[in-house]
Amino acid sequence: MLLFHPRYESYSHLDPESRALMRKTIDFFENKGLERIKKDDRERVWYADIIEFFKQEQAFATLLTPAGYGDKNARWDSNRNCAFNEILGFYSTSYWYTWQVSMLGLGPIWMSDNEAIKHETAQLLKDGGIFAFGLSEKEHGADLYSSSMSLSPAADGQPGNYTANGQKYYIGNGHQAAFSSIFGKQKPAPAGEKRDAFVFFVARSQHPHYHCNKNLVNSQNYIAEFELKDYPVSEKEILSKGAKAWDDALNTINICKFNLGWAAIGMCTHSFYEAINHASHRRLFDHYVTDFVHIRQLFMDAYCRLAAMKAFSARATDYLRSASADDRRYLLYNPIVKMKVTTQGEEVMNLLWDIIAAKGFEKDTYFEMAVRDIRGLPKLEGTVHVNMALIIKFMKNYFFKPQAYPEISRQLDPVNDDFLFAQGSTRGLSGIRFHDYNLAYNQPRYTNLPNLKVFKRQIKRFKQLLVLAGPSPEQVKDIDFLLNLGELFTLVAYGQLILENALNLPTDLIEQIFDVFIRDFSKYALQLYSKASSTRRQRILALRLIAKPIPNPQRFEKVLNEHVYSLKDNYRSV
Repeated sequence: MLLFHPRYESYSHLDPESRALMRKTIDFFENKGLERIKKDDRERVWYADIIEFFKQEQAFATLLTPAGYGDKNARWDSNRNCAFNEILGFYSTSYWYTWQVSMLGLGPIWMSDNEAIKHETAQLLKDGGIFAFGLSEKEHGADLYSSSMSLSPAADGQPGNYTANGQKYYIGNGHQAAFSSIFGKQKPAPAGEKRDAFVFFVARSQHPHYHCNKNLVNSQNYIAEFELKDYPVSEKEILSKGAKAWDDALNTINICKFNLGWAAIGMCTHSFYEAINHASHRRLFDHYVTDFVHIRQLFMDAYCRLAAMKAFSARATDYLRSASADDRRYLLYNPIVKMKVTTQGEEVMNLLWDIIAAKGFEKDTYFEMAVRDIRGLPKLEGTVHVNMALIIKFMKNYFFKPQAYPEISRQLDPVNDDFLFAQGSTRGLSGIRFHDYNLAYNQPRYTNLPNLKVFKRQIKRFKQLLVLAGPSPEQVKDIDFLLNLGELFTLVAYGQLILENALNLPTDLIEQIFDVFIRDFSKYALQLYSKASSTRRQRILALRLIAKPIPNPQRFEKVLNEHVYSLKDNYRSV
């Protein structure tokens, strides 16, 4: 099956120990049951049971400890971590969240040169510890330059002794973190550029000078506002200083924002099962709901978007795992997983909600919880706008300066992803090159796909727009204009990785997916046309991007019956 299924998922691509861990995790949730999961969600119960399960099964210790610091099967393997993300998202984003923020908190530790802290962290993971990422602040958000957390020489005057003061805001696990990785500034600041003043250090949430003020959200999660008041820090707790601290903050986010897309895939999959089960058994006006023409289209579009989300993310994982100092293409595909896949998740939920209508509000459904939480994913680890601004930086080289790379195969080997903790400087993004996207679009197996031909014409005309009527200096400063341009670019890269076909999608399904993409491309083209600042030439060229998919009723029926409606009664929450 393309979609995750608790009963049928075999994880044949994982090693036996990892398969066993995934199965035990699925069994934990299936045994707990949806009724109890929803009850805990409504009553905002801190999820001590799942944390105890993670400890008993050494889940975090196995999955989040790089090779060399833990037991034999411990490694940071993005392939199996994505599978774990999908499972947690399928059952509850609250349970996923404690995993996500622990991963963020661990990033600066594993990237540091502090071997003593690394070994202590490995033991804390074995002991069942969870972790926090002390980056954002109430007044400054993720504006790292304005961070007010300070690390000053201690009053005792002893070299290597410091005192930390400042607040952190919106910090998941902040009340119980074994270690919180804290980002701040050294005072007095070293001579040099702004980034030379930055520092990362670890703090213990149970320390008397660590004050957890409150939980900022009304949910099972604990997202803390905490304050360090004269918190003592020695050189032994320092993780990194200067430009490396800055780079470690951004490189940690590079790794962890990838999780958001996989959580959305899990959430949409569970919601899809609920929606198809409900609609296929409901009769209105002497017809099953699934017989109505508009419902058939809604289900088809929802399934195609969900299949595309998973196909893109699976292939993007290959680029993440194969990355090196000479191949940083992952820095485009990662923010697309974070930005595009999560917003597509919102779109899938909207389509399903239009199908099930009032059922989506009922308290005993998974959907009621998921449709609330799916809105958060595009807003975490950098907003859609922040990630789109990053994506746009790669557009020129992507379209006009391709570079040859060795072909990247599926990266399923059970090995540690070493490069993720040695990504280096975050500068030089404009110099990153990409392989020719036409290699994917022009594969012989896709030669006769009508909708793919239409989409390729849209790409060709978009490139013409960029050459003949690219953004003016004033438009470059208009983020609203650039965001729309970025949506068009993102669709091209999105389609490219789907066509690289990591999940072996059949061509009928691929054609139906590009039916959706043609309509999306046309929508963004019309929005570009309608921008207040668009020029006459831009408007003319934007209208040329609008196209209609080529209908094929036989293909539609085949995909609907074989892929979509075949999921009826396939999975029911208990």
